Amino acid sequence: MRPARGTALLTLAALFALGGGAHKSASAAGEAPGTGEKPAYGDSFVQASIGDITGLIPNITTDAASHEVGGLIYDGLVQTDKDLNYAPSIAESWQFSKDCLSLTFKLRKNVKWHDGKPFSAEDVLFTYKAMMNPKTPTAYRDDFEPVKDVQVLDPYTVRVIYSQPFAKAVSSWGQAMLPKHLLEKYVEEGRLREAPQVAKPVGTGPYRFQEAKTGEKVVLVANKDYYIAGRPYLGRIVYRIIPSQATIFLEAKAKGVDMTRLTAIQYARQTDYPAFKKDFDKYRYSDNRYTYLGFNLKDPRFADKRVRQAFAYAINKQELIEGVAMGLAREATGPYRPGTWAYTDKVKHYPYDPAKAKQLLAAAGWTDRNGDGIMRNKDGQPFTFTIRTNQGNDERKKVAEIIQERLKEIGIQTDIQTIEWAAFLKEYIRQKRFEAIVLGWGTGTDPDQYPVWHSSQTGPEQLNAVSYANPEVDALLEKGRASCHQKERVATYHRIQEILAEDQPYVFLYFQDTLWAVSSRVRGIKPEPAGILYNFTDWFVPKQLQRYTSG
Repeated sequence: MRPARGTALLTLAALFALGGGAHKSASAAGEAPGTGEKPAYGDSFVQASIGDITGLIPNITTDAASHEVGGLIYDGLVQTDKDLNYAPSIAESWQFSKDCLSLTFKLRKNVKWHDGKPFSAEDVLFTYKAMMNPKTPTAYRDDFEPVKDVQVLDPYTVRVIYSQPFAKAVSSWGQAMLPKHLLEKYVEEGRLREAPQVAKPVGTGPYRFQEAKTGEKVVLVANKDYYIAGRPYLGRIVYRIIPSQATIFLEAKAKGVDMTRLTAIQYARQTDYPAFKKDFDKYRYSDNRYTYLGFNLKDPRFADKRVRQAFAYAINKQELIEGVAMGLAREATGPYRPGTWAYTDKVKHYPYDPAKAKQLLAAAGWTDRNGDGIMRNKDGQPFTFTIRTNQGNDERKKVAEIIQERLKEIGIQTDIQTIEWAAFLKEYIRQKRFEAIVLGWGTGTDPDQYPVWHSSQTGPEQLNAVSYANPEVDALLEKGRASCHQKERVATYHRIQEILAEDQPYVFLYFQDTLWAVSSRVRGIKPEPAGILYNFTDWFVPKQLQRYTSG
């Protein structure tokens, strides 16, 4: 659940990071596999983003847009490959001690920051100290709390000592490494958000920052000195900020963007015609992203789990899957995708049952006291609240509208409010100024979800936005991450799912397939277990199809 390029991230907007492995397939053979075309360097690639970035130091941001861009600018010590295994990045190798308490990284000797300064073990130590500094506003400190000590053995060797075995010891070092020579004073003074690198970052990744215009675009250029196989094929990447899925789709059809996520209806019904098929290739694969209805558990109306369970019975998940996701989704019973090693289906299920929902509401003190069909408490107050979600996401808005109709059937009145993404995060989610939200999570390759469910993670910069607290879940989360053996962890995460299914801090709705459209000008895209974004730096545009060359 941390910024390792090529793997899904757990954040407020179903985070994922771009990038990935070395240029093996295209450069080794000298041509695109199966096409007979020669790889080409250069060209500009335009991608659309609904949300604007909130900053470009990934260690202190929690939104998808910032991590998507930052994932190309920064590297961690490790990354994930096409099969979701951990692979070298800045670290060329690592070794665990037999007791899982010592992890030694050997660093590459040819890594440079984008300003030309060499990367060294001192930057690793600095990044650790920055993450642990209480003045650093980060949601990811929990990954480094089990660390007892970080030792610089020489400029290219780092040893990490753990106080106990830690399941995410390797994956946590996929966190973006930070430049000590540029950020040390800002970390020490507690002013990291004020550092110039928030707006003009300096990383070690495959792309360098060129410019950004708020609400308009972010521009990156290929790092010709990239330490993994050299310069990426795509010479220039432009993220256009377009805060509407519908507008993004129109831009794609007008060839104003080269890549976009498609909504289910766009994928299933609005792209199946010759002109679109000529201009774009479509990709579909299962993903760890789920959509949910979450509750502010500090609100007394939602404190009783019978109310939350009533909502789960009132919502027809299959209606959402068919009507919103066009069947391109699977029902969610918890935060783990079916088919993954941590998943279990042996949990409490909530089939669509409005009568059962009303029974639970009555048991919790909410009944139709006036005969007007509206549920009221013993003081006569009606059960009304607002469902909030982010602007521009038509599917989430549609989910909220269908939920609104189903809750109305059991006497619950709701309003729907959509809010611009950056303001939604800053003014509502972080400040807990919401009653209920429709949002999504993207979970990483490791099932540890300590930041989302542990009761210690409810601060404004942390990810337990609904203020969930369950002592047994806390203990299980701590136990689950305190082992480096997968078999020992399975029972722990199965029990967590059982409790979450009973408590319903979210109504877990569905896991939706990831749906992409990418310009047919681009070659080198190979869907794998990690999706298509893991090898972003391997993508190229055949010379005869280039629009213009840059970088």
